[in-house]
Order: sequence, then C-alpha cells, then structure tokens
Amino acid sequence: MRRRPTSPIPPRHGLDAARLKLPLEGPWSTLLEHLVDRLPRVDPERLEQMLCEGRIFGSDGPLAVDTRYSPGTFIWFHRDLPDEVPVPFPIPVVHRDDHLVVVDKPHFLAAIPRGKHIQETALVRLRRELELPQLSPAHRLDRVTAGLMMFVVTPSARGAYQTLFRDRKVHKEYQAIARHDPALRLPRTVTSRIVKERGILVAQEIPGEPNAHTDIELMEHRDGLGRYRLVPATGRTHQLRVHMSGLGVPILGDDFYPTLREKPLDDFTRPLQLLAQVLAFDDPLTGEHRRFTSARRLSAWESLETWSGVAADEA
Repeated sequence: MRRRPTSPIPPRHGLDAARLKLPLEGPWSTLLEHLVDRLPRVDPERLEQMLCEGRIFGSDGPLAVDTRYSPGTFIWFHRDLPDEVPVPFPIPVVHRDDHLVVVDKPHFLAAIPRGKHIQETALVRLRRELELPQLSPAHRLDRVTAGLMMFVVTPSARGAYQTLFRDRKVHKEYQAIARHDPALRLPRTVTSRIVKERGILVAQEIPGEPNAHTDIELMEHRDGLGRYRLVPATGRTHQLRVHMSGLGVPILGDDFYPTLREKPLDDFTRPLQLLAQVLAFDDPLTGEHRRFTSARRLSAWESLETWSGVAADEA
C-alpha cells in the first residue's frame, strides 16, 4: 500500500494544506494554465499571485509562476479562508487519552471543514485549542445536532476507530423532543430506504430495499411534547430526522423536515432538539468497554413554555 506523500507545508489555523495530484495527460504547458482550468472558482489573477508569493508548493519547495507542468506530481497550498460567523459556544471535552478525544459538541457547530464552515468547525477549533494538529474525526455529526463526537489523536489509530463506525460496532443513543401524538404506537422500529443526492439539501425516502433502521421509544411526555429515545442501527444522512418526520412528529427546530426553511448562519435561536447522548463500544486498541454520556439537556424539555408556540407551529 502506497503511503501518501507528506505535505511540505505545515498546518495553518488548524487546517492542513490542500493537496492536488496533476493528471498524467493534458494540454497544459505550465502549472498556472492547469490551475486556471482545475480551480474555476478561483480568480486566475489570484492563482498567479499565489505562485508569485511562493504559496504553492511542490515536494521540493515553492513553485514559481512560470513552473512547467509536470504530469503525475503533487502540489500543496492553503486555500483563502472565507469570512465566517463565529459560533459562540465552547466545546467541552468529555474524555481525552493518547488515542481518543470525545467532546460534547454544541448545536450550530459544523463537525469538519466544508463549504462555508472552515475555521468555525469542531475539528479545526479542537486542533488549535488542544494543540493536536493531527486530530481527525472518527465519524460525523450534523452541524445542527448537539452531543457526543469522537476524534482520533494519531493517524496510526485512525483506521481502527473509523472501522468501528463503518462496521456498526458502536452503540449510539439519541434524545429528541417532538410533539406528542397519543395515537402513535411506540416503541417501534422504523425501516425505510433513504437517499441523499449530492447538491440537494434534504434526503428522501423512496421505495426499495430498506437501508435505514431506527428504534424509537417514547420516554415521557407532558404539555403536548414528548421526549424520545432514538437508537439507529444504520447511519444514513439525516436518518433520525427523516424517520421522526415520517411518523408525523418532526423534531422541534428542524428547518429541513418536513418543510425546508431558510435560516441565517448567525441565527442561533431554536436549535434542533436532537442530542447524541450515548456512545458505547469495545475499544479496538485496548479491549476496554467504553461508554460516554452527554451532559447536555435539550432546551425544549427544560423550558416548555418557550417552545410551546414552536410545537404548535410545527404540528
């Protein structure tokens, strides 16, 4: 198995340099010509400026504006960072050892860099705050979902922990707050086929072989709201939100299901009432059984009066 080439540029602001492999064939005579075609969203003048400033590297060092195109080689550079809305919530660390970091992620904080969220992500902030430049996520968690998320400290341990999630060997429990429907028979296992197409914000349930399975239980209810335990056996995108909406009790604060609503990135009100509460697994490196529990509480259950109007609107 070939090893990835090592970046000649250190991380910046907790972010690794972007890496591109140049195609083996193509019409370009210079690196700049290729980058103009390869990165159409970047102004050609900006690419030329980056080369002039020595900000684009090959394996032997910075590359010049007149560098000849070299098929099959790698280049590295740091992208220009977008302006981001600061997410004004801390990331409590639940557990830290030589292999793992488990945190209690707040609502509204993206897990990993993507799109408009780069520095204001759990991964980048933790790399900076904990001084762990090689930290990597073991799994994913939606930006609007709060709760437990696990990161791996060293690259050598990454595969073992990511494989746990891939092979569904991690027990996960979530809590959700939604309208209470006395006619809804629970507990039950919900199964369906969920697909999420690239570039489309919402997932859909379609006919076909089920690929999503969720156990749903009503824990308690009062004043028209229910507190639910959700135990997914699979990990499809937005699975819990889709299944709750499909039962007619969408999770409070959900701006995607059943109806897509626009919400500004600087609006931190009415968070999605979904919490990743428990992670449990047998550690693949030590053999120890581990169980972590979130200390967070969902605000709708703690302040029913504040959310009662929202529940009526979303019923």
